[in-house]
Amino acid sequence: MLGGTFDPVHHGHLRSAIELREALGLDHVLMIPCHQPPHRAAPGVSSEERLAMLEAAIAGEPGLKADARELFRDGPSYSADTLASLRGEYGPQARLVMAIGHDAFLKLGEWHAAERLFDDAHVVVIERPDHDAPLSEALKALIEGREVQTVAELMSRPGGLLLRLSLPTRMAISATFVRERLALGDSVRYLLPETVIRHIEARSLYCPPCE
Repeated sequence: MLGGTFDPVHHGHLRSAIELREALGLDHVLMIPCHQPPHRAAPGVSSEERLAMLEAAIAGEPGLKADARELFRDGPSYSADTLASLRGEYGPQARLVMAIGHDAFLKLGEWHAAERLFDDAHVVVIERPDHDAPLSEALKALIEGREVQTVAELMSRPGGLLLRLSLPTRMAISATFVRERLALGDSVRYLLPETVIRHIEARSLYCPPCE
């Protein structure tokens, strides 16, 4: 599970998904657009549009799947509920992984029902080599005894463990930067897949009159 607002999906998201799949030996990566983010303002573009852009971006890419389950659930899109849904779907023996960025990891102790995340899945933290912030006491307590050092250790059980993972390429692209360029009418070529750019242009998304 790789969740996010994907507002819009860009090459940084997509490259991370591919490298996660390869590094962990996953059958597939479910990219799940967040319908109602619990920890930030709602995106300016609808969930349906963000899903459509994601589907356009990964069409034909083996191992990447767009999953719309959070769009059909009322209330905030809590990851604990999404993982419980996935566990119910895949069964008790499937190895499930939730991948998150380092910034999100630092706030994991404050997430809704944080303990339940480990009941249903492993957590893999995509490391930022230049970032070494101290962990909060709540986060230390949450991950105590869970951290492993290798993929083999992680995959020795269905869930409950934590692995910090450095990916080969960390593309420094942010959706905020992309939206700012789109609002100014500046080029976003090579930041987004061409299919996503065409969708944005056809629907006049992110342009100043639509803000």
